[in-house]
Amino acid sequence: MFRLSNNLIGVLNFITFLLSVPILGGGIWLATRGGGTDCEKFLQTPMIVLGAFLMAVSLAGLVGACCRNSLLLWIYLFVMFILILLLFFFTIFAFVVTNKGAGQVVSGSGYKEYRLGDYSHWLQKRVEKTKNWAKIRTCLSDAKVCRSLQEASLSLDQFIKDNLSPIQSGCCKPPSECRFDYENATVWNKPAAGFASNNTDCETWNNDQSTLCYDCSSCKAGVIANIKDKWKKIAILNIIFLVFLVIVYSIGCCAFRNNRRDNAWKGGYP
Repeated sequence: MFRLSNNLIGVLNFITFLLSVPILGGGIWLATRGGGTDCEKFLQTPMIVLGAFLMAVSLAGLVGACCRNSLLLWIYLFVMFILILLLFFFTIFAFVVTNKGAGQVVSGSGYKEYRLGDYSHWLQKRVEKTKNWAKIRTCLSDAKVCRSLQEASLSLDQFIKDNLSPIQSGCCKPPSECRFDYENATVWNKPAAGFASNNTDCETWNNDQSTLCYDCSSCKAGVIANIKDKWKKIAILNIIFLVFLVIVYSIGCCAFRNNRRDNAWKGGYP
């Protein structure tokens, strides 16, 4: 009689195999279609690698459990063990690097402003690196993150009370301390009396809709704040996923033990 642990591993890996197909297919589609943005091109390689990895691992687990192939099941368990270790250390790392930094409350406004120096040095270095920021800036421009503000036609009072995202606050407007004159959400005029702050972002701001504050430190800080929020959510999901992986790994160990017993009883290699 086929053992329960082998059945469970077989079913779980069959589901994983089905999930890998659209991931791999999506990556291949992005790679073969013409006219894709730089952001889409950036996603295609991780999607292809992840899809191929999931497909190979799930096939090894499926064949190993259902066909009583101890070698394939051992490879599957080894990869699972490495994956558990990597996720464990990444989760700890994510909590450490996202522990520092928060938006600064602006009096009388519904949004916060962000300063680059408030965040971990590791994140700062990765985002500020010229090559990395060039890609991020291109993605921000392609995604038109400021267009919704431009199209909303908000008055100054409405804009001040608006709940802007970290990226919108940092990239789509100059810092409040610069005291720019408001024309609309993405057009701000430099004050005739000069800037009230020595913040370099005041000079960096440009009303060109393809430039705005994309080269500002506040924009980089807004991106980091967004990364921090996403990483914290991912870290929490990773904890849940780790528990699931440990359970699957334990079931896989039982299936591997069953294979060894069955092979021994049949006179094969234990």
